[in-house]
Formats: sequence, C-alpha cells, structure tokens
Amino acid sequence: MATVVGSPHTFETVVSVGPVRLPASTPRITPNRVLIGVLALYFASGIYVVPPDRQAVVTRFGRVTDARVLPGIHYHWPYPVERIVRLKVRESKRAIVGGEATDETLGKTPPFETQFLTGDQNVIQMRAVAQYDISSPSDFLFRAENLEHLVRVAVETELARETAHRGVDALLTTEKVQVQEAVRAHAQALLDGYRAGVQLTSVNIEVIQPPAEVAEAFRDVSGARADAERIVNEAQGYANDELPKARGQAQQLVEGAEAYRVRKVNEARGDAERFSKLVEEYRKAEEVTSERLYVEAVEEILPKVKKLIAGKDLDLGIVRKPD
Repeated sequence: MATVVGSPHTFETVVSVGPVRLPASTPRITPNRVLIGVLALYFASGIYVVPPDRQAVVTRFGRVTDARVLPGIHYHWPYPVERIVRLKVRESKRAIVGGEATDETLGKTPPFETQFLTGDQNVIQMRAVAQYDISSPSDFLFRAENLEHLVRVAVETELARETAHRGVDALLTTEKVQVQEAVRAHAQALLDGYRAGVQLTSVNIEVIQPPAEVAEAFRDVSGARADAERIVNEAQGYANDELPKARGQAQQLVEGAEAYRVRKVNEARGDAERFSKLVEEYRKAEEVTSERLYVEAVEEILPKVKKLIAGKDLDLGIVRKPD
C-alpha cells in the first residue's frame, strides 16, 4: 500500500489510532420529498393580493364563485381550479356617441356620424360623451362581450328618444342640460335591465348643431329670433315704465273726482240746510225776512254790476251808454 506523502493518516497511524470517522452524509432527495415540496409551492400559489384601486372576481372552472373580492390579501384554489381577474373599478371609462372625439390639441373636429330628428321635424347633429365606471365586476366581465358598444348604443337610443320629444330651438338653447340628465337616467335604467355591471356617471353633449347644408338658414332664423326677443323686451320695458305713470295719473284723477263729489255734496247739503232755516224764519216773520233777503241779494248783486246813482233833477238822456 502506498503512503500519501504529507498526509497525517498513514497506515501505521490508522493501525495505531483506530478507524477514522467520516462526516455525516446530507439528507437524500427522495420522490416523496419532491412531491411534498411541489404541493406546498402549488398551494402557496393560491395566495393573491388585490390592490386598493381594484376588485377581483374568482371563477372555479369558469363559474363565478366570488363576484366581488375587495382589496387585501386573499386565498383561492390555485390554477386550473380557480382563476382570478382583477379590475380597476375606480377607473372612469367613456363612450363617444355621434363620432370620434374632438382633437383639442390640433383643433380638429371629426365629421359627425349620427343625425337626429327633432320633434318639429328638423335634423340636427350631436356628439355626446358618456362616462361610466364598473359597478358590478362579475356582470362587467361576463354579461356583455363589448361593454363600450353597449353603453354607446344605450345612450344613442335614449338621445334619439329625448330629441324626438323636443323642438330644435329648445335643444339649441335652453333644454340641453335637461336632455343630458334625462338621457343619463334612462340609459342607466336600460343598462341595469341588461345587467351590464356599469354605472353612468355623466352624459355630456359636446356639440349640437344643424347640418352644414342648412346652417346659414338656422343662423338667420336665430338672428331674427334674437331681434324679435330684443324688441319684445324693449317694448316690455317701455310698458313697465309707462304703466305705473298711467296708473298714478288715473288714481290722481279718481281721487280728485271723489274730492269734488264730496265737496259738492257737502255744499248742497249746506245750502239745503240754510234754505230750510230761512223757510222757518220766513214763516215766523214774513215781512222782516223778505226785507232781509232782498237786502242780502242786493248786497251780493250790486258789487258785480256797473251802476249810476242820480237824483231827481238829473236828465238821464245825457248819460252816455258805454260801448
């Protein structure tokens, strides 16, 4: 037997010292241990996290087992038994009705794709934007193949319905906000009937105008209507200014007439009362009363006429009559 040079364990040393202890062997990798490890990793893969801005839907072999999983740490049976779909429920989505969105950066307005018939048989063009978010994650995933198209069709249907019940003038001026709210409410009811799993937050009519072929005529009509409204307002203002004056003058005349009536009635009553007293005095002393009445009448009449007093010797023929 050869001896390894430099090794402390020579044959003689082994014989004298005894057998050398070998280091402990590592655990052997057996099939059972591998299977246990794989199963542990497999079941551990069922732990999942839902972020704060999302909700999840759990399906088991394609069937929904949990329609709404809130944010947090959860567990499910690993794939392929169960699957997890996470949705951004707080993200606002939008659907455009009547054409593509206007490019405000480039200032481009795409052509209209839809025309609507008003209640007074006029044609107008509208472009509306409906904003919506997810209200039921499971319905949003499995009730419709194309939710955006469904929302667009629902809003367009209700927009056509509301337009058909209103005149073009009202739509272009005062009833735009009412139409938006009515379309949102009715379209939401329609989507709820389909269980679409979405919530309409707003419907905004961005553009509403007549077709280009008749736009000039509409502007002329609008200008004439504005002029008519201005003239009516001016006339109403003039009437509001003149009517109070006329009412004041009429009231003044009525009050003056009433005062005149009261004065004349009082004078007549006073004259009647004075005459009654004179009759009583006349019956008591007829001659004295007659003389007094005559003197009073002369005193009242003579100051008002021209008079000439002449003696018996005056020739009245020389008195010249006034011209």
